[in-house]
Amino acid sequence: MLAAGGDAANRRLLFILSNLSILMIGLGFAVRSSIAGDLQTDLFDALDLARSATMVGEVIAATFIGFALTLLFGGALVDLIGMRLMLGLAAVGYILGSLLVVAALSMAGSMAAYWTIYAGLLLTGLGWGAVEAASNPLVAAIYPEEKTHRLNILHAWWPAGVAIGSLLGIGIDAIGWDWRLNLLLLTVPAIVLIALIAKADFPVTERVAMGLSYQDMFAQLLRSPGFFIWLLCMMGTVTAELAPGQWVDITLTNTLGISGLWILIYTSTLMFVGRHFAGPIVARISSTGLLTLSCVGAALGLYALSLADSALGAFLAATLWGLGVCFLYPTMLGNVAERYPAGGALMLGMMGFAGGMATQYVLPQMGAIFDSAKIEAAGSVAVLRTLSGSELDAVVRIASIESFQAVAIIPALLVPIFFVLWRRDRAAQVTTE
Repeated sequence: MLAAGGDAANRRLLFILSNLSILMIGLGFAVRSSIAGDLQTDLFDALDLARSATMVGEVIAATFIGFALTLLFGGALVDLIGMRLMLGLAAVGYILGSLLVVAALSMAGSMAAYWTIYAGLLLTGLGWGAVEAASNPLVAAIYPEEKTHRLNILHAWWPAGVAIGSLLGIGIDAIGWDWRLNLLLLTVPAIVLIALIAKADFPVTERVAMGLSYQDMFAQLLRSPGFFIWLLCMMGTVTAELAPGQWVDITLTNTLGISGLWILIYTSTLMFVGRHFAGPIVARISSTGLLTLSCVGAALGLYALSLADSALGAFLAATLWGLGVCFLYPTMLGNVAERYPAGGALMLGMMGFAGGMATQYVLPQMGAIFDSAKIEAAGSVAVLRTLSGSELDAVVRIASIESFQAVAIIPALLVPIFFVLWRRDRAAQVTTE
């Protein structure tokens, strides 16, 4: 076991830096949520008021494009260039991408600002994908006997990063500091990660350790038609977690009068705690049982969140949503790692690619639904320009309801699929017993 990651001290260091890398990408998620409203009001409203929310969705979606593309190729590339270099490139992507977005405000009023922000968020997305491409197979390699449990602990640091980043965003806004400070703070964990990477001794991936060639890895993919069911389901589970999370600040801040980031902090705290208990839960009801119940909670929570008309209602709905999405991402990865070990980093990378591509499509769609609904509720773009106060709040509330309810359908559609897999796993377990 220790041979995969060296001695016990080195394995702890590898797990710590893996956790830090996930914390970094969670922090990046919170930063994007924190600055989404600022991008809309400071830059995009002046460029195109009718499409400003769509433009926010487009630039944030660039992050998911970068994330997906890196995983598409990085899953196999990590075996060639190594986990050390992959994580180093991730840190560099976050540093350079953040600096580009900071620089964009100097171009306000021009499309150059839009494309600079797009490029900056695309770079952070590439860094995000590089983290996933390296950290997931790294943890699977150093903890082969408890993959699902350790992957859940690893990805508990995602919501930890989201909570920390959201708190920092609220603090920066309360003090009245420039919102771009959020992006500069994002470079701090990237710099620390580079320092830790230099000290660690990295193992090879499981596929390499098993003595399997690239041909064997791709053959595993072709021999596993069931994997493509997991691939399709990953599109839905990631979308149910990430798309609403990137949109929650814009919608709830305007409709409830409190920062929507508090919802992110609350749900992220739930997820951080919950993911540490994934192992015992899976042992009791199985991983597919956990996925089934999670999708039920996610669907109900998103629908309830769209109808929330008070802070208490929003937090109650967010509890359902947060507990629902809590285990989805790491449990999906754990299932694939356990069912298809010969698929190595390729299959894990493809799972992340599927989730990222689905989310980058849904985010602009949420923005488009929001824009269409707000114009329809107002009567026209000309009327929308004149609204303020309670009248504008009413329009935004209608738009928010439609955009969130559209996403709530996705986890609802996954419930019967996971339920069938759950029943099949139970039947197979009874047969073997």
